[in-house]
Amino acid sequence: MSAQPDAGRTIGSVLVAGRGEIARRVFRTCRELGVATVAVHSDADADALHAREADAAVALPGDAPADTYLRGDLVVAAALAAGADAVHPGYGFLSENAGFARAVLEAGLVWIGPPPEAIEAMASKTRAKELMRKAGVPLLEPVRPGEAREEDLPLLVKAAAGGGGRGMRIVRELVALEGEVHAASAEAEAAFGDGEVFAEPYVERGRHVEVQVLADGHGTVWALGTRDCSLQRRHQKVIEEAPAPGLTGEQRASLHGAAERAARAVGYRGAGTVEFLLAPDGRAYFLEMNTRLQVEHPVTECVYGLDLVALQLRIAEGAPLPAARPPEPHGHAVEARLYAEDPARQWRPQTGRVHRLEVPGGPGIRLDAGVGGGDEVTVHYDPMLAKVIAWAPTRAEAVRKLAHALERARVHGPATNRDLLVRSLRHPDFASARVDTGFYDRHLARLCEEPPDGERRLRAAAFAAALADAEAHRTAARTVSGRLGGWRNLPSGPQTKRYRAEPGGAEVEVRYRPARGGPPPAGDLPGVCALRVAADRVELEIDGVRHRFDVAAYPDGPIGPGGGEEGARVFVDSPLGAYALTALPRFPDPHTRTEPGSLLARMPGTVVRVADRLAAGDAVTAGQPLLWLEAMKMEHRVTAPADGVLRELRVTAGQRVEVGAVLAVVTPEEQDRDGTGEPPVSPATDEGAGA
Repeated sequence: MSAQPDAGRTIGSVLVAGRGEIARRVFRTCRELGVATVAVHSDADADALHAREADAAVALPGDAPADTYLRGDLVVAAALAAGADAVHPGYGFLSENAGFARAVLEAGLVWIGPPPEAIEAMASKTRAKELMRKAGVPLLEPVRPGEAREEDLPLLVKAAAGGGGRGMRIVRELVALEGEVHAASAEAEAAFGDGEVFAEPYVERGRHVEVQVLADGHGTVWALGTRDCSLQRRHQKVIEEAPAPGLTGEQRASLHGAAERAARAVGYRGAGTVEFLLAPDGRAYFLEMNTRLQVEHPVTECVYGLDLVALQLRIAEGAPLPAARPPEPHGHAVEARLYAEDPARQWRPQTGRVHRLEVPGGPGIRLDAGVGGGDEVTVHYDPMLAKVIAWAPTRAEAVRKLAHALERARVHGPATNRDLLVRSLRHPDFASARVDTGFYDRHLARLCEEPPDGERRLRAAAFAAALADAEAHRTAARTVSGRLGGWRNLPSGPQTKRYRAEPGGAEVEVRYRPARGGPPPAGDLPGVCALRVAADRVELEIDGVRHRFDVAAYPDGPIGPGGGEEGARVFVDSPLGAYALTALPRFPDPHTRTEPGSLLARMPGTVVRVADRLAAGDAVTAGQPLLWLEAMKMEHRVTAPADGVLRELRVTAGQRVEVGAVLAVVTPEEQDRDGTGEPPVSPATDEGAGA
């Protein structure tokens, strides 16, 4: 393996070849070490938090990753232009690109990562498995798709390159294998530029367990304990923890030894992760090695009391690890990824402005955020907003602390998975460490259900929002009256406010009567009365128990004819839950409707492909894939909502579409037979009528 050419060189300025949370994470350590920082950013990220925080920032013209963060030549040129000494690859984008690593080194810059040869050796999962077999690392034997038999099922089809769950399919029937291989290959080609896929046995109820390794250029390799990353959606991690619970001493020692052999087999240097699949019978199988810093590295840092980024810089400068063996671990850490997405609707990514993102701190709580108040979540990049991490002496305490912090966070903006995270952490299976990669397959529907009193809670939140809005208008009126004189805002008759709750779209109407000399009564909400009302906080007594509702309104919409801001977003936070409400006009427009049978784009994106030989006039069946829309690093399949006829196909492969765009129009079979031409509007779901 090649040696780092500038070992012993002191790093004075670092460019991070990434964005968002990981760029900010590296910058934080650099500031503590007295190292200058350089950011790169796309046009869409010109005002992003990571670009604002760096000492210097260089624009990469364009929005799409292929034109910006994936252009290694532009990133290297940016580093040279800004006078950086070194490049940190972060994660994602070019972090596991051997060609980029070589380009950095050839430019005379320090590469804060493993040797290019090590990246290359592990870049292909198929070639990496061959290497690991020779190193004595246990693994699952691949199955040739053309030779698969019934007894080989279920199978997991995987992309040989890349990660993040792209190009992965579970196959349970032989007749579906060929189609899933084709689909996985097409997705892998689009995502990584490499359509190679392979198949291996799919282990039911397996656990995803990994080992953090750290290696210097002097022969020392640390195995920094285990992490469990089994809670996943779409093969992407959601909740991670360290150490992996429930392992015997023998299992831990075996995993550490296998990870160390894997690192030595490729002459590894720097931070990396060796991932394993732990079967229910206790046997572990090599999955892959990520030749970079992992998203979930904070849980290892919390347990070991280390700064892995600082150690990455130290190793890149040519220094040895501070000891032959790593420090002893202490306590337990759990991390939750806060995504802008709607889990109840096939994990549909969300876009929009983040008005506020605050997590209550305190001992043992850490927030690694990629966005802040005022930032936009766009369609171009991964929808992760932040990682929330909790450390405590025991697992039970860490889990409880993390759930509590998430529950009391203020997350004002696009819909998120926050409620799902809290419910997952408090699920009996997670609390007792009975988790595997199929957790959400079994429990998602129940975890997304509203509580039995969910409607009443929503109405209480809407009532608090209406009272706060009325108080805000009264305060504004008093201010105007004081300036102009002679005009008073007198109490009026019963008032009505309508809201739409997001996500889900449930509408709620509340009525109240303003009162002089005290807070307004509860109106039509039995058992609820107002105690104190301010423009940003309302106290309600509900069935004899006092609750505080914090209310924040953001004027996203136009001023309506009644003086209210129709479309304004109102966020209500209380111990009873967090609600995002959109103010609706008092009199809805009866002419607003969607074209019947329309399949709508529920987010901006790109049509990556259309089903082969699909054309207007074709008969389609319910669930038949019609096209695939890519948005926020995910492919969303748009399928026919019912048996019928494809009346219109309005898009082609490669076409960019905006939210609400009509992708196709399907006439269900019964409407097609009777000739009415008036099918119902199709519901918008990723697996149904929209993406």
